[in-house]
Amino acid sequence: MFTIRSLLDNPDLGLRLLVEGRAGALDERVVWVHNTELTDPSSYLGERELVLTNGMWLAQAGAEEFVGNVVGAGAAGIVFGLREQLPRTPRAVIDACATAQLPLVEIAVGVPFTAVTRAAAGHYAAMRQSGLLGMVRRGDALATALSHGAGASGVLEVLRRDYDVPLVVVDRAGRLLAAAGADTTVEQRRAVAERLGDHPPPLEIDFGDGRVASVFLVGAIGDLDAALLCLRPLRELGDGERAALEQAARFLSLEVAKQQAVHAIELRFASELLDMILSGPQRSGEVPGRLRAFGVDPGGSLAVVALAFMGAGAPTLPGLAEAVMEFFLAENSPAAVAGGTGDVVAVVPWRRPDSDLRDLAARLAHAVDGQFPGHRTVVGIGGSVENSAGLKQPLVRSRDACQVLRRRGGTPVATFAELGTHRLLLGLQDADTLRDFADVVLGPLREHDAQRGSELVRTVQAFLEHGGQWAATAEALFVHVNTLRNRLAKVTELTGRDVARTEDRVDLYLALEAAEFYG
Repeated sequence: MFTIRSLLDNPDLGLRLLVEGRAGALDERVVWVHNTELTDPSSYLGERELVLTNGMWLAQAGAEEFVGNVVGAGAAGIVFGLREQLPRTPRAVIDACATAQLPLVEIAVGVPFTAVTRAAAGHYAAMRQSGLLGMVRRGDALATALSHGAGASGVLEVLRRDYDVPLVVVDRAGRLLAAAGADTTVEQRRAVAERLGDHPPPLEIDFGDGRVASVFLVGAIGDLDAALLCLRPLRELGDGERAALEQAARFLSLEVAKQQAVHAIELRFASELLDMILSGPQRSGEVPGRLRAFGVDPGGSLAVVALAFMGAGAPTLPGLAEAVMEFFLAENSPAAVAGGTGDVVAVVPWRRPDSDLRDLAARLAHAVDGQFPGHRTVVGIGGSVENSAGLKQPLVRSRDACQVLRRRGGTPVATFAELGTHRLLLGLQDADTLRDFADVVLGPLREHDAQRGSELVRTVQAFLEHGGQWAATAEALFVHVNTLRNRLAKVTELTGRDVARTEDRVDLYLALEAAEFYG
């Protein structure tokens, strides 16, 4: 960096320091040098420029006025050039600079200002050359790291050799791709992912905990796919640090593009596995090979679970399949994980009792919830089979159970069998359709109850809960059997459905279940 001290350290200039100025002023950056004899050069001076003057202005202005104008322009300091007519720097100039805490340097009569200008030019040329050489060297190191498979972590390692800055790389799904000297929470990475969707993207992100991160965008295949974050504000980064971070972001684009391509292939590979399983005998011969590609033994016992976010129609978010993969990696278990528009399915080796699948599913739901704050995860358990030949049934069951859980709420984990056949069928229907069905069947009874204070809906429910037994139902309702018969006769009159007929009982039962199912 070009500073007043760097000029003082140049023996060819023979400079003499007269006023040091405020603390650290000699080591602050100097932008350039400016030669002037104007009494007020402020209109032409740039901030952090070094003023070169012979004091010709002393005939028209006092030292305090000139120095005040120089300070007002934000100059870095003054170099006072001696001449035969003025062999010493005037005391008034020295005192004015001391009062203003502005550095003052004296240059001998025999040394022209051009020598200072050449020194400044040489210094900047050396800085540019050093910067270019550093960029080339760093570029070679970054290319080597990527070619050796070091990935995003290798890129950050190269950066940290030159600059001690805290760094993280986060993609648009909020996943942590690499970190060096910095820690971020799940919520902070989610905030980064959301801000990457801004137009234009931010230059800085305030995490709200006193930390502000500078953002260097990482594009891949024409899109903005990640960000290199330096957990320092931009104003605290030097030019060299910014240039290095921008260079690293360009190299990270190559790594992110490669990861995306590999990830897309893996997801397509896994999705094809589900198609093979569901196709039955036509493609069953391809299933074992595809499972082996994921490290799953097709000849051993296998289990299937399906995962999604709570809420009918809630889409899967970017990174959901990856979160499931990370869970099974942490479990030291191979898994074939496939993501779709509505759920994520995992096929895993399973040599334990099916009862233990519930614990696995609960831990999976908890782990994914931690990755997606504000979302609740449900897991449908399809059960296990002896080998890959029987995967179709548990796959269908797991996805159907997952769909029911998404609509119904309540427990986040359930097996196909636990849901019950009629509840499973209800869960697979459109909510509005079922509400309409319940309203058509139960509406007349609800209206009668509201107007007359009767209990026809409760009576039907109690009758069905007691298996159609008249005496048991009457006892539960604390009414006479004849009263019960009169009530159910009224139900038949209002709904056209007779509890003595099986199909009519089914209608009434499903209507009550649908009303409870969707509130």
